[in-house]
Amino acid sequence: MKKNLRIVSAAAAALLAIAPVAASAVSVNAADATTATTANATNSNQDYSHIDLNGTVTAQNNVANVNPSFSLTGANGSVKGNLTGSITATFNGTSATANLFNGANGHANVKITAVKDNSVIYDGTASTVVNNLNNLVAGDSYNVVINNVGFNFGANNAGKEVTLAMPKNSPFSFDSASLPDGWTASTTTNSKVTAIKGKLDNNGTVNKLVINGTLSALDATNTNDVVFYNVANGQPVTAGNVDVVANANGQLNVSALLPAVQSNYVAVQKVLGSTNNTNGGRDDNPAVATYPIKPASDIADQLKAEGITVDANGNFNAKHSFTLKVKATSEGQATSNGKSATMDVTFTTANVAEPTVDSVSKTIMHNAYYYDKDAKRVGTDKLTRYNSVTVSPKTTTINGKAYYEVVENGKLSGKYINADNIDGTKRTLKHNAYVYKSSKKRANKVVLKKGEVVTTYGASYTFKNGKQYYKIGNNTEKTYVKASNF
Repeated sequence: MKKNLRIVSAAAAALLAIAPVAASAVSVNAADATTATTANATNSNQDYSHIDLNGTVTAQNNVANVNPSFSLTGANGSVKGNLTGSITATFNGTSATANLFNGANGHANVKITAVKDNSVIYDGTASTVVNNLNNLVAGDSYNVVINNVGFNFGANNAGKEVTLAMPKNSPFSFDSASLPDGWTASTTTNSKVTAIKGKLDNNGTVNKLVINGTLSALDATNTNDVVFYNVANGQPVTAGNVDVVANANGQLNVSALLPAVQSNYVAVQKVLGSTNNTNGGRDDNPAVATYPIKPASDIADQLKAEGITVDANGNFNAKHSFTLKVKATSEGQATSNGKSATMDVTFTTANVAEPTVDSVSKTIMHNAYYYDKDAKRVGTDKLTRYNSVTVSPKTTTINGKAYYEVVENGKLSGKYINADNIDGTKRTLKHNAYVYKSSKKRANKVVLKKGEVVTTYGASYTFKNGKQYYKIGNNTEKTYVKASNF
């Protein structure tokens, strides 16, 4: 269940305010920097921000995940430069989102400076707001600082220890120089503090945190998507395949995985929409921008999710096949628009054998269809009687019935066949019964006695006389008994 999130700004201004569930972001832009925006701000005279999570801190789960998500838009004609975004916090399953907005006098506890010359683009912390957002240039990089952020866990958590953690791939981090007394960096990623740990105060809060990051201004006029292409054939792809080779110890290193993807695939984006009247209005040679392919999340974490342990040096025992998710984002160029694309890449380790599962060969005694894990028919193919099939040695019970999972190329296929078509079902005769090979002819002179247990295979057959018969006998002979005898 999502809770309301409340951030109360410094002095006479506010950057973030209560956002019921996940309200849309409200921008700070060049046009309305001195215009008040009503966003349900409360207690705006306090000197710190609050994210009210109402969480219950326990020794087993005392991590609050913090995800700042902001973007800058460069000025371009009628498009004004602006900053939009929000901060989402999640703790013990409770999530809340606070959105960016203008305070009563256009102030906000945010400061933006240009990386190239340190010029001030926006400063809501000054006594008189500095607003040069129309100087934002698409493709240029800017430092964004958000001041006076705090978290309120409630008085019942007073004095308890909490870790505030950001995604490792976030462009934002905590300012280690602006931590409250007793709070320390607990995780550092690429020289950025992505998690801090400390004790809450007597009110169950931590206050006056500073979050900063570097963003590239985006081009709002470019509406094209980012697309992955196969380098070898120049075709667009939505999934990738890469071959790798393990070392003599059967190990790979995480550092080799991303370069293997980047040598096989490229992420590009069309950035011009010019027309060519000689070819039906289509642009034959549109300008394109390329963007770096990066892991969608930490590679070691992705491998761990697949049951692969990575040591401190980044080495891991290679599986024959494993999958990573990669991502490319339109950023860092004058025509970047912030759009991104993700793709699953399957790695095949050529010199590591594909694992096989235990299997046995069984004879099909009755025509059998394939079923999925929910006992629903898969396609129209069927296995015909008296042929062999490779299956897992043990049956699986689905909806009260026993099934064998089919094994193909040493791997479980996810296809199942009814075990009754292989092992049969033991039935007790209610009457003496003859054994037939057709509706008119007996197979032999045997008379099966009442009370005798007989194994039948699969569903009954309908003979020409309209009566139902079960196949009996684990052989290829035509031996059937009337179903009415059971």
